[in-house]
Amino acid sequence: MKCHLCGSELKSLATDLPFKISHTTIVILKGMPILQCENCGDYLIPDAVMSRVEKILDGVSADAELEIIRYAA
Repeated sequence: MKCHLCGSELKSLATDLPFKISHTTIVILKGMPILQCENCGDYLIPDAVMSRVEKILDGVSADAELEIIRYAA
């Protein structure tokens, strides 16, 4: 697959990404699979992964300020 910004190849890897789900709540997903450009560093979250991310984030307590969750495929 090619990067939509620079046209270079995207490489599969696992990384940690933060998601701000409310004004006061941040969730860090550890080991999340993404596709990242080898040239510019831009990344893409595949649809199947994003679907799982949405389910994970729906289960986070709104009372938490920071939550760290391991993404498990």
